[in-house]
Amino acid sequence: MNKKVKYWIELSDYDLDTALAMFQTGRYLYVGFMCHQSIEKIL
Repeated sequence: MNKKVKYWIELSDYDLDTALAMFQTGRYLYVGFMCHQSIEKIL
């Protein structure tokens, strides 16, 4: 896999993990933001 593609996939996964952590603590505004960031990076 291309290094740049792998880099952006890893960043997207990190943001999605962060969204899950925020969801579990009830910080819902940040869940939406981190999901948005994850989607942008994976596209």
